[in-house]
Amino acid sequence: MPLLVGAVTIPMLIPKLGIERFGILTLLWAIIGYFSLFDFGIGRAVTQQIASASGAGRHNEIPQIIKAGLEFTALTGIAGGTLLAVLAYTLSQSGLGVSEDLKTEVFWSLIVAAAGIPLATVSNGLRGALEGYERFDTSNFARMLLGTSIFLFPYFSVILHGASLVTVTVWLVGARALSCILFAWFVARLPGTPFWQATIAQGTRSRLFAFGAWMAITNLVSPILVNADRFFISFVLGAAWVAYYTVPFEFLVRLLILPGALGASLLPAMARHRTVDFRLFDASYRRGVKIIALFMFPLCSIAVMVAYPLMETFISPDFAAKSWLLVGILSVGVFLNSIAYMPYTALHALGSARQTGVLHIAELVVYIPVLLVLINVFGLTGAALAWTLRTGVDAIALHFLYSKEKLRHV
Repeated sequence: MPLLVGAVTIPMLIPKLGIERFGILTLLWAIIGYFSLFDFGIGRAVTQQIASASGAGRHNEIPQIIKAGLEFTALTGIAGGTLLAVLAYTLSQSGLGVSEDLKTEVFWSLIVAAAGIPLATVSNGLRGALEGYERFDTSNFARMLLGTSIFLFPYFSVILHGASLVTVTVWLVGARALSCILFAWFVARLPGTPFWQATIAQGTRSRLFAFGAWMAITNLVSPILVNADRFFISFVLGAAWVAYYTVPFEFLVRLLILPGALGASLLPAMARHRTVDFRLFDASYRRGVKIIALFMFPLCSIAVMVAYPLMETFISPDFAAKSWLLVGILSVGVFLNSIAYMPYTALHALGSARQTGVLHIAELVVYIPVLLVLINVFGLTGAALAWTLRTGVDAIALHFLYSKEKLRHV
């Protein structure tokens, strides 16, 4: 839904804001999105803890888990907002490459955006509570409205107030506020004692933090693993070559929405199964792998077959000639990455976020030098090979880690 709304509003927004202001708006979207990770993985931890408590019949613990999670996400959101406010001057004056006449406007836009960070992190905690109860209907409804408003509200702002990034950012923060209120209303309607009346028992906060801290590492490292290749392509080969790589890459990674959705929906069910019967847990795992493989293999294969004619028709024959081989290599990586979603989900359902955090740190240390070497030797093909090799290693390592955890529970 947000993509459909964006497809309509963005072409109308660009001429009204101007190229540079629109470019800065896309950076604001990215900055707000990245600082939303300041929930430190507590949202996912809340989902896992609620599902585990429900499966074990400890329903009285659920309100305090929600309350502790929301306290933590509020504090980390304030910390993230404060950090962005401190960085606002440097980013606006030099960090974002803004022209002189827009620097003051960008500075105040970043200050306003900083106020929205706690709303984003608290929303993540509330979403975690809904998904712990497997209320994906309400969670996805709220997320759909938020995603839609991120594209729609800037257009309303420009129509009503003119081409001002500050007012656009106010509207974006307003969208976050409305989303947070909607999430809170849905959570307040969940069964059991209202979470705000709960007394938090000793150990509840530490369990959430232990899981969330390692999730935070994954959240911080994963964007680097996904996006480092294009920055190194620009550094080694020049910015003109980035588009040949980024266009097919961005198209292919959109296919990962499918395994991502399946993993998110299976997390609370698997967390509950592990406390009831591990055979149910393992059956969900194996069924998930089969479903993903059956869906993703034909999709990746079709992408390889249609890539050249589509790029030749809608971009240019030269572009298609330079990018088609990359599609073939990257599609293998996307398939391997999709398979990795199930062991990743299973480990989190078992409460083993530490293992995935350590793995991603190790991957980053090895991946960056390999990426640089392969780009220098093979150019764009080397970047695609490095990314695909990393996803292959990641998939194998995650399946191995799950197999070790399985032996402990069987």
